[in-house]
Amino acid sequence: MMESANSCPAEGLLKMLSGKWKPQIFRIAVEGPVRFNGLLRQLEGASKQSVAVALKELEENGLLEKVVIKLKPLHIEYNLSQKGQSLIPVFRQLESLQ
Repeated sequence: MMESANSCPAEGLLKMLSGKWKPQIFRIAVEGPVRFNGLLRQLEGASKQSVAVALKELEENGLLEKVVIKLKPLHIEYNLSQKGQSLIPVFRQLESLQ
């Protein structure tokens, strides 16, 4: 496994969060579990499809975990994974650069 010694966590995070709505979704998920409809309300101007794609990509990158809550009505929450939580300090540092 040849991983470069100077791989920067911020660079990796930026790649995973590149794309429409992903940084905003990650920031909201830092605060706690998120639901699809809640995100649609919070992300002004977001379409259902763009939010769905962003959630799927964040899940594929291992930043979010999808949890099915088997209560009636059945619903799905997204939580930060361990990997996502480990990147919060990097994310906070990037936010503070603005």
